[in-house]
Amino acid sequence: MPKEKIVVLSGAGMSAESGISTFRDANGLWEQHDIMEVASIDGWRKNPGLVLEFYNQRRRQLKTVEPNAAHYALVELEKKYAVTIVTQNVDDLHERAGSSSIVHLHGELRKVRSAKHENLIYHCEEDINLGDLCDKGHQLRPHIVWFGEMVPKIEIGAQAVAACDHLIIIGTSMQVYPAAGLVDYAQGHAAIYYIDPKPSISNQQYPEVTIIAEKATTGVRNLVDQLLNR
Repeated sequence: MPKEKIVVLSGAGMSAESGISTFRDANGLWEQHDIMEVASIDGWRKNPGLVLEFYNQRRRQLKTVEPNAAHYALVELEKKYAVTIVTQNVDDLHERAGSSSIVHLHGELRKVRSAKHENLIYHCEEDINLGDLCDKGHQLRPHIVWFGEMVPKIEIGAQAVAACDHLIIIGTSMQVYPAAGLVDYAQGHAAIYYIDPKPSISNQQYPEVTIIAEKATTGVRNLVDQLLNR
């Protein structure tokens, strides 16, 4: 018998308990910056030095945090299910916890790429500054999908959701598109779970969704135990 398929859609609330800052709870400010200054293609064009330093800070912070219990709990699901993590997060905490199939919709903090050639991508642990160039002589930039840019892996995420038997949504406001639209690809037979301490959806809107109003570490642990004991 082939394994049932689980897709996990994870957002900022997944990593918040590891100490990674979210911006949806901070009045549109992220570490005291207007989000459009540091996370949009227009912001990059206006002030690339500010954007580089902002992501340098995020990269440094990532070295100081560890996966939390929710990340590790999701790995356990692989004992019984075929699990794909489709994440809006740019950290590598799913990887470090041990999940084996991860799609990063919004890029990866520990990678940089050529500002001219988007497929020229490099692993990066250190700071990137103005004047740091790719092999073809163009400025390096964070390997991040900013507001105003296409989300190249959204189709991969949509295909995974369309084929899944269980869809688990964790710590995302369900407000940022196109990622928020992925839930619409779930087929009628799929069981859908939404874990967030402050759910932004209700059963009036989504009667087919099991809403678990818990923080990620608590809600994921309980759901994983339930799914493993089916």
